Amino acid sequence: MKEFLQKIVYVLRRAYRITIDFRSPEDVFWKDLKRYHAQAEYSSGIFEKEKTIESNFGISKDTSATYYFQVDDGFFYCRVKVLQDFPSEFTPDVFILASHFNNLLNNGVVKVNTESRYVEYQVKRDILAPLLFTDEIHTQAFGHYRISKDVYGAFKRLIEEQESPAIIIADLLRSKDNEKKTAE
Repeated sequence: MKEFLQKIVYVLRRAYRITIDFRSPEDVFWKDLKRYHAQAEYSSGIFEKEKTIESNFGISKDTSATYYFQVDDGFFYCRVKVLQDFPSEFTPDVFILASHFNNLLNNGVVKVNTESRYVEYQVKRDILAPLLFTDEIHTQAFGHYRISKDVYGAFKRLIEEQESPAIIIADLLRSKDNEKKTAE
């Protein structure tokens, strides 16, 4: 009986969220996003006016990065700079590596800013699914985090080891393939 009542409550919540006044879904989702960060006990800075949360997470063993979670214009954004202030002579290779990632990624995009010389990995999603199913906030945030570590490692290898973008991507694909085989 308890399970049945929980299912009814679950369905009624979803029905309520679907019928919310169309001016306020962003506000409801923003509250959910803040609640998610509070429950996870992330050390975060919350910026109400911009509807942005900044959190620092380890992106490699010895490096942390600032991750941005933002609600804007009906979308949920997860962003992180994976490379900052790269030498200008690496610009062509940075674009090549970014385009390799953009061809492979099913979710998200790697953007290059040539003026400020940084590379950012961003995931953008309509807020409807995470609004209806709050677990989708974690799914997107964790997926973004997991992939950002690979993107960071690839660009770090490009700059520090001056490896060819094609070799970096081939090695990354091979290691992911090996991980998949090991998991099976």
